[in-house]
Amino acid sequence: MSVSVDGIVQEAAKRIQGDLEHLTTEMTSMFVDVIPEFHHDDAVRRLMVASTSSNLAAIVDMLALNISLDDINVPPAAAEYARRFAQHGLSLEALLRAYRLGEHMFVQRAMTVLHQLELSTDEALAATSRIVHLANTYIDQVVEGLVDIYEDERRRWDARSDAARAAQVRAVLDTDGLDLAAAEEMLSTSLRGWHLAAIIWTQPGSADPDAAQLRAGAAMLAAATGRAPLTISADERTYWAWMSSTGRPALDLDLLENELHKHPALRIALGDISPGLEGFRQTFRDAQRARTVAVAGAAPGCALVVHSRVALAALLVDHLTDVEAWAGRVLGDLMHDDDATARLRETVQVFLDARGSFTDAAARMHVHKNTVHYRVRKAEEILGHPLTENRLDIEVALLACAQLGLVDAARRRSAS
Repeated sequence: MSVSVDGIVQEAAKRIQGDLEHLTTEMTSMFVDVIPEFHHDDAVRRLMVASTSSNLAAIVDMLALNISLDDINVPPAAAEYARRFAQHGLSLEALLRAYRLGEHMFVQRAMTVLHQLELSTDEALAATSRIVHLANTYIDQVVEGLVDIYEDERRRWDARSDAARAAQVRAVLDTDGLDLAAAEEMLSTSLRGWHLAAIIWTQPGSADPDAAQLRAGAAMLAAATGRAPLTISADERTYWAWMSSTGRPALDLDLLENELHKHPALRIALGDISPGLEGFRQTFRDAQRARTVAVAGAAPGCALVVHSRVALAALLVDHLTDVEAWAGRVLGDLMHDDDATARLRETVQVFLDARGSFTDAAARMHVHKNTVHYRVRKAEEILGHPLTENRLDIEVALLACAQLGLVDAARRRSAS
């Protein structure tokens, strides 16, 4: 029975081989109609046709000549098409879908040919089963090789593209005297509108790959601003991103914060929205300083740091030792690193922000007005003078404590 089936399969393969050019045309047209990613320019379309033709020829040869499955390799044209697919940023899923659709069309053509041979039911079923098995096994082996080819090329192409784009962005950021037209030509984008920069980075120890998380962060920014960001890979754990528009970009901070909760190891620092070429640079510098506050500050676990919220601390962060010493002189024992003193600092900060209103401060802190009154008087006892005296210095020192994580300098020195 097996000899008879082999002969039938070989005869069917020879008949398909005689119509291979027409089948190739029909199959590639189907790919273009069904899969949006297959709408190529002429050069890539020719490569797609060559890839399809070479795969069909390999399958037909395997059936007609009884070639062992162990000898099946990815045809060179198919390998090159997979590389080009990766270079154009097209999805691997679309490429694999084409192979499965092509397999289905080939099997349907083979069944039509088998019907023309006027076989018995048993012969037709046996031959169909053999062709389906061999075609499926061929596709599986080729697809396995294509996945490796595609992913290797995607990594290589992304690294090369990112490196070139990173160099161009760095030049725009750092080159003195660069005019607007030259900067726009370097980045192939308009810089005349408004810009919002972000730095996205991952914390060590995450179970998810860094690259996947960084891409998720960029997608969050796109959703929160309604703008696809210009992103570059600064290093394996860091993206730089800019959202730009002709009008002032909108930013949904609540949406961004909510999405960040789903990625515990992901962090984002945002600059201030700024216009033009200098704004493109300034908002990035803002984002850099906001990140520095996030890393060095009192709340390293904070997922989102907005420069406008930490702008003063960002100006001080590069001088932590001097700031700590100055704050110690202003606040004295109110710098002690214990829970009770921390509550006093928080209460004084809220009280001053509430313009000295005990009622307003109590409402903000969700405590009784008498509690605020007691804590303020206690803080004044520690300071040795009323809060109205040296008020600005007290406010700045408290802000530095809250946002930069300053603690009792004497305790830290003794601990070291």
